This record gives sequence, structure tokens and C-alpha cells, in this order.
Amino acid sequence: MDHDAKKQGAITLDPFRGRRLAGADGPRLVRGRSLAPLKQAMTRDQSLLRHFLAAIAYRTAKALRDAPPAFGSFDAGHHARTPRELVRHMSGVINYAVGTLQEPRPVLADGATYEAEIDRLFALLRELSDAIGRASDLGDAIAERLLQGPLSDAMTHAGQLALLRRLSGSPLPPENFFDAAIDPDRLGMDQAAPVSPDEVWPQAPKGWIPPGRR
Repeated sequence: MDHDAKKQGAITLDPFRGRRLAGADGPRLVRGRSLAPLKQAMTRDQSLLRHFLAAIAYRTAKALRDAPPAFGSFDAGHHARTPRELVRHMSGVINYAVGTLQEPRPVLADGATYEAEIDRLFALLRELSDAIGRASDLGDAIAERLLQGPLSDAMTHAGQLALLRRLSGSPLPPENFFDAAIDPDRLGMDQAAPVSPDEVWPQAPKGWIPPGRR
């Protein structure tokens, strides 16, 4: 879900609780919390949220990497979003999540190209990860709401992108994600190779070679 920032003069309204945030001339509190340097020791909530963001990045990159040139505009029918529209929506929910930790943000405009949409999504994932790392007193309640809301939404859409790869005739080879090399500091398209790729793929396209035989 995308949310517009709401302004009242120099005062911004928090979209979740209506809490007033000080304007530029006053002291700045973000949901009553201070922002700290990213390199400080993190709480378990911060570490888990950043790990989950990295898992979103890993799965999204896998779904988008090596896709056919026309994949961005693939239409599965039944009014389903295209891959480009899904990436755009994922950026919207991640942008909203950043706004819950900083100041509420306006709705994103459409990117100029499919490639620009992809670049923006990964940039927003990095921005949110940094914001979480700096939220020195991030409480359980907001961590839970981030997880149940925008982060779960984004992970769902990463799965939809993978499904659209199969429907478009370019399925993704399976792997055991339990063993995946998820790195909280690796939030772009450049991800580690699968640690435990499947050797058996009943639905494999013609010509697929198991990893152990390559």
C-alpha cells in the first residue's frame, strides 16, 4: 500500500499514530526515537529485520536475473500485475516502511523504465536497511508491524515474480533457501550463487542440466 505524506505547515503527521514530528526549526524525533550511527551494536529486532530485507533482495534478484528481455511487460491475464508493476509496487511499500522510521513520504511516481524501477527498488531496500540499523531504540511493536506489513508484502511479491517467470516460459531453478548465503550488507542484484541448488527438478525445461553434472 502506498501512503501520501500529510502536512500541516511545518509539522508532519505520523501516518500510523498521528504523532506530531517537529519541523526543520525544532528538535527532530522519529516516532519518539533517536537515530544512531549504523555501526553501533544492533538489537535482535534490528538484525532480524535487516536479514529479512536481505532475503527479499536475494529472492527478488533471483526472480529478475537472466529474465527474457520482454519479461517486464509480461501479462499473465486476469488483471494481474506485470513484473514491472510488481517491482513498482514493491518500491511503494518499502518506501512507506522507510517513512515509518523517518518522516512520512509521498507516493512514488512511476519509474521511466523497467530497469529504473529495478534500480530504485534495490536502492530503497538499502535505504530501509540503513534506517533500521540506525534506529537505536527500535521497539518490538514497530518491528513486528514492519514485518507483518510492508516487509511481508514485499516478500509475497518476490514470490509472485518467481511465479511469473514460470508462466512466461522462463522458470527459475529450485534451491534450498534454508542454506542460501543471505548477507544483510548485500542488497542489490549481485547476489551469491545458490549454496544448495536442487539436483532433481521434475518440472525442468528441456535441456536443463543438474548442477552436479556441469
